[in-house]
Amino acid sequence: MDGVTAAGVRASSRIVARADGRGGTALPVLDGEGPLALRRTRASGGEAKVMVVGAMSGPLGGDRFTLAARVEEGARLHVGSAAATLALPGQTKHEARYDVRLDVADGGELHWLPEQLISAHGSELQVATRAELGAGARLVLREEQVLGRAGEVPGRLTSRLTVRVAGRCVLDQELACGPGAPGGWDGPAVLAGHRAVGQLLVARPEFAERPPIARMLGECAALMPLAGPAVLVSAVAPDALLLRGLLDEALALLGP
Repeated sequence: MDGVTAAGVRASSRIVARADGRGGTALPVLDGEGPLALRRTRASGGEAKVMVVGAMSGPLGGDRFTLAARVEEGARLHVGSAAATLALPGQTKHEARYDVRLDVADGGELHWLPEQLISAHGSELQVATRAELGAGARLVLREEQVLGRAGEVPGRLTSRLTVRVAGRCVLDQELACGPGAPGGWDGPAVLAGHRAVGQLLVARPEFAERPPIARMLGECAALMPLAGPAVLVSAVAPDALLLRGLLDEALALLGP
């Protein structure tokens, strides 16, 4: 943990995945503690697996968390989390920040599949996820946000996702929800009253020549090819369970 200040907790964690030369993946860097503890779990084939374990409550108001992962050429990494992340109000009026930095080299593969982020009443959180991919990198990234606990007014949540492939930006989008967010976030053009929102980003080099066709996936999800070897699935749902089902179905549709 980097430290505690009057404004909140400062914490950062880092993962580096590297091909071990025997068909597997080594983790020469697995550095995380405090609210972002990292645990290596049983590998599957040549894929290393890491679990993010929340050892403290948060992020709370004023906290600053940073989580970075780099996957080098020929390595395969799967990152999940042991439980949902719960954004809570803190003792200060400062907003919290959670920055995720992903770097996947040409020939590397990353599955970034954390559990949901729940925006509790009174919280204020900014989440920024930035992925830098090589031309031949593979990425499966899932983000899920739940606005408030059961029967609760949500906090203020701003989420930004930026993806670059071979130095070219293929996605840069931001969504702000909750009290104080720009008007219309809960209207028919955005969440339409739903309280769970998520997206699935899949990047594969073969999409450059054979991109999936844009389509609706039922009434609450849509698949859209991006200007690069990637596709984005956006979905809304009444709750986290239904949202996960929509995103899982979309991933199965895209194939292994």
